[in-house]
Amino acid sequence: MPQKVLIIDDVHTIITDGLKNAGFEVVDATSWNRERIISEVGDAFGIVLRSRINIDREFVDAAKSLRYVARVGAGMETIDVEYCEAKGIRCLNSPEGNRDAVGEHTVGMLLSLLNNLNRADRQVKAGEWKREMNRGRELGFRTVGIIGYGNMGSSFARKLSGFGCKVLAYDKYKTNYSDAYAEEVSLDGIFANADVLSLHVPLTAETKYMVDAEFIARFKNPFVLLNASRGPVVKTSALVDALMSGKVVAAGLDVIEYEETSFEATKKMTDNPDFRYLAQCDNVIMSPHIAGWTVESKIKLAQVLLDKILMVKYL
Repeated sequence: MPQKVLIIDDVHTIITDGLKNAGFEVVDATSWNRERIISEVGDAFGIVLRSRINIDREFVDAAKSLRYVARVGAGMETIDVEYCEAKGIRCLNSPEGNRDAVGEHTVGMLLSLLNNLNRADRQVKAGEWKREMNRGRELGFRTVGIIGYGNMGSSFARKLSGFGCKVLAYDKYKTNYSDAYAEEVSLDGIFANADVLSLHVPLTAETKYMVDAEFIARFKNPFVLLNASRGPVVKTSALVDALMSGKVVAAGLDVIEYEETSFEATKKMTDNPDFRYLAQCDNVIMSPHIAGWTVESKIKLAQVLLDKILMVKYL
């Protein structure tokens, strides 16, 4: 009998076709609610998802035959990885598939902020021609600090390599990772030297609201803040205060604190005073969690994950 795989979120046909060709029974569970999925998961060999539901202890205990949980993308915050692994369930993801997209998007946000491109574009379209007001700053004269030097952080560093800027990287869970693109430093080294900070960390209990008022106050220089990781890594109220004071001179946010778990929508935010402040700032750029969301990354994410799933089948 073919091994059953539940597809919980919409995924590229590379995954579904590849699983079928490998002899799996592929079950479309994209319209099922959590209760039905739990009731049907008992004999599943694998599940493929993004972030629609939490894979918690209740789910894992119901999945008696589960061998793997495969997450299209990077973040694993909706999966109890420790409990899965204790039950012999492999947890797979595919950050290799969208790291280049995230790196490019983050560079794009930084260049736009340094050169006032969004504001200048709006002004010219309104018939305003304000050159001195939009005088830019060159990236080559900046020191960029990266927190989190995994797939995403290291990709961002590679994309910066042609600009001539100094790049420093801090990663609590790695050592000896200096390379041609970034110099390994302590967190204090980031605080003392960076005038651009880019966040590339997972969302965990440790990183939630990591960037708060106390964290921001430790920077020696006013700095540009970039967040293409997870929204709750940055406490929005603290960011607003820092923008008001000038300690944060600009911000590029691909993610925000108000996102739903699925990332497909946000909680009501238009009445939130912190969000309203960000929305009216010329020195803030926001995008709807699309840094890793390119045409090419959709294909790469699927292929990388399929390759990892097929390895599990034969282990």
